[in-house]
Amino acid sequence: MNHQYYNVLGIMSGTSLDGIDIAHVTLVRKENWSFQIHKALTIPYATGMKQELANAITYNKREVDQLNRKYTRYLAEKVRYFIDSFKIDNLVAVCSHGHTIFHRPQENYTLQIGNLPELAQLINQRVVCDFRVQDVALNGQGAPLVPIGDRLLFGSYDYCLNLGGFANLSFEQNAQRIAYDICPVNIVLNHYALKLGKEYDTGGAFAKAGTIQTCVLEELNSLAYYHQSAPKSLGKEWVNAHVFQILDQIEGTCDIIATYTEHIAVQIAKQLPPEKTLFITGGGAFNTYLLCSLRRHTTAKIIIPEPEIIENKEALIFALLGVLKLRNENNCLSSVTGANRDHCSGEIYVP
Repeated sequence: MNHQYYNVLGIMSGTSLDGIDIAHVTLVRKENWSFQIHKALTIPYATGMKQELANAITYNKREVDQLNRKYTRYLAEKVRYFIDSFKIDNLVAVCSHGHTIFHRPQENYTLQIGNLPELAQLINQRVVCDFRVQDVALNGQGAPLVPIGDRLLFGSYDYCLNLGGFANLSFEQNAQRIAYDICPVNIVLNHYALKLGKEYDTGGAFAKAGTIQTCVLEELNSLAYYHQSAPKSLGKEWVNAHVFQILDQIEGTCDIIATYTEHIAVQIAKQLPPEKTLFITGGGAFNTYLLCSLRRHTTAKIIIPEPEIIENKEALIFALLGVLKLRNENNCLSSVTGANRDHCSGEIYVP
């Protein structure tokens, strides 16, 4: 069998607004898929851009269109910087998620900015992007998209958990990949860490210093979303509507963070059968207090990979989604998103 090699960039920007994750990877198709991460970088957002992205959920259509054009140029600048800094050439494609502004699958609507065709001209590379829109048009949730990568690249683990802006779980059941958003994570924790002057709760230090407020914890755990069956997904809109008003009943910020960290651990543990292997990635994998809380609630065997994979798994998998699109192979699974069928999603732009 011919071995097929794909020299690509994968790009991800998550709801936690940590920055733009860019990974230069080689994906190899033999009997199975394998990968090598060559260089990877998270480029933090400039303060002004971070604020605009945080506020964009309140923008009207004209303001969102303006931000989309501005963000596309901003993203292009960072991609060119990455390519030039590491002297990367002969790329097959740049595969980019963009940045989610609206995610309302129940209204058949999702918007990721930075996916305009001009991105290809600005970076002078073939671009594969905008992976969610088609799935929503097919009556899917448009999320999560990472599980196809969990299956093809990390299939030796029983469960794959990403702790980013939201916690997403992925696993095989009856020869189908099942995945869904469990609960918000860093989108909430970072919001309150900022009130204490930090970008995030390093190692869970704020949570450790706080006291869990049991009544509020019970109110969080009783939210209707947690009793819905998959497929299901979450967006910033849901967090704003349901989570903050509950947490803001608590006076001390450390107590808020402690209570919410416990909530995350409880909700994740509910999803896990005993003794299964649980592969954890995303920024939350560095939150040692959260991991300790999770271990108190589950007997699953927690596996934390090397930092390179923790930090870049989503960028890596969006590189894979782009390559699958180029190969005209399915990269969205209906068993995950609830779409009418499996399909090959994304747009391809050439300079």
